Amino acid sequence: MKIMINKHMDLALEEAQRAAQKGEVPVGAVIVNTATDAVICMASNRVVTDHDPTAHAELLAIRKACEIMQSERLGDCDLYVTLEPCPMCAQAISFARIRRLYFGAGDEKGGGVENGPRIFQSSSCHHKPEVYGGIGEQKSARMLRQFFRAKR
Repeated sequence: MKIMINKHMDLALEEAQRAAQKGEVPVGAVIVNTATDAVICMASNRVVTDHDPTAHAELLAIRKACEIMQSERLGDCDLYVTLEPCPMCAQAISFARIRRLYFGAGDEKGGGVENGPRIFQSSSCHHKPEVYGGIGEQKSARMLRQFFRAKR
């Protein structure tokens, strides 16, 4: 199981690297069908490219997976993302009924899962996925640090 988790997070890290090469904040996301362990889709941030503040990797992946699966719910799916989802993305993860969330680096300033408003712990949250943080944390954090260091 651990090998598959690492494999999927490595794919998310590759997506994050592609985002960085385009001048986007390096965040990548992968959605996996848990029944088959098949990757349904991958996405990376496109906020700058699309001129869209909601074009976060998680939202783009959820939209694409829902289209592919022809469903508004992704209950048989896991999401791998390189950075702790923000509150907006955490809500979308809940609404999509994602089964498990695996994320890399925590986000003290903008996180919405283990930091900030902790969306899944809110009494108004309808679905709480299983959450596993720190998967590929060092690689994710290093990529983010390098990206922002180069921007300054």
